[in-house]
Amino acid sequence: MAIRLLVGLGNPGPRYDRTRHNAGFWFVSRLAGAYDCVLREQARFQSLLARCRIGDRDCLLQEPLTFMNHSGQAVRALAAYHRIPPADILVVHDDLDLPPGRVRLKRGGGHGGHNGLRDLMRHLGDNGFWRLRLGIGHPGHRDQVVDYVLSVPRPEEREAVEQAIDAALEVVPLVLAGETERAMHRLHSPSA
Repeated sequence: MAIRLLVGLGNPGPRYDRTRHNAGFWFVSRLAGAYDCVLREQARFQSLLARCRIGDRDCLLQEPLTFMNHSGQAVRALAAYHRIPPADILVVHDDLDLPPGRVRLKRGGGHGGHNGLRDLMRHLGDNGFWRLRLGIGHPGHRDQVVDYVLSVPRPEEREAVEQAIDAALEVVPLVLAGETERAMHRLHSPSA
């Protein structure tokens, strides 16, 4: 197993840039910057895309421009074109079930109510892709979730998410090389 496509989930446009639901975009943008990769719009794939060399591995970075609830369309088109199976895809997304500052790596699982993941599963026909879950916390009540994820986090929450992104950036070379157990150990240790 080696990750060939790294997808950040979010919503396009300045209205959503700083909202919690865009944590996946924050991560991919930071990753691209760290490795001098330039994300460029590719209308054919309805995405911002970059080819990136990380360590001794090449991968594609993708930010779908189809809005969160339709992320699967863009990911399926790109994965099909490059013949990338779901097991070689890492999806980075916000997670209500983790507090800000926590990050978890796992393969497979359900969508947990996350519409971006739900659409990915529908379009890929498979839930066996990898996920990097960036905690954003929970508003406390289910009726508040939509407003919460589409709002800007408090400064201390954003700082905590950025620290989680820092920790995750450090293990990306391991993940791309297929050393997911080592990456999970580093991310999931009590100090992470």
